[in-house]
Formats: sequence, structure tokens, C-alpha cells
Amino acid sequence: MDDSLSDRDRAVLALEGRQWRTASAKEAAIRGELDLAPVRYYQLLNGLLDRPAALAHDPLLVNRLRRLREQRRARR
Repeated sequence: MDDSLSDRDRAVLALEGRQWRTASAKEAAIRGELDLAPVRYYQLLNGLLDRPAALAHDPLLVNRLRRLREQRRARR
């Protein structure tokens, strides 16, 4: 299986790595730049967090997002 990242995968990670003043600004960028519904964006992002290629591409971002995801799961 080829575990390389697609252009869309890299774009999702790049968008997630940016700083956002408001959630609505981020949502507008998700729709405008990636042409995705926010729900689909977060599904893709969550899947990327488990891929070694994403970790190799941006280890700081992926590890931070993994920690946040685990914290949310632990609170449930």
C-alpha cells in the first residue's frame, strides 16, 4: 500500500496548522479552499492523524492533534 500523502491530504494538514481568529473563518476556508463540508474535513483530518506519512510530513502538528484527540476521548 502506498502511504504517501495526496495534495488534498497536505492541504488539509496545512489548513489545520494555521491560526484562526474564529471558527467561522476556519469553516469558510474549509469550504472555499478545499471545497469540503466541515464534517468531511474533520473526518479526513482524523484519518490523517493515524497515518505514518502524515506524521512524517508534519510531526509537530500531527502529534499535537493526536494529544488533543486523546484528551477529548479521555474526558468522555
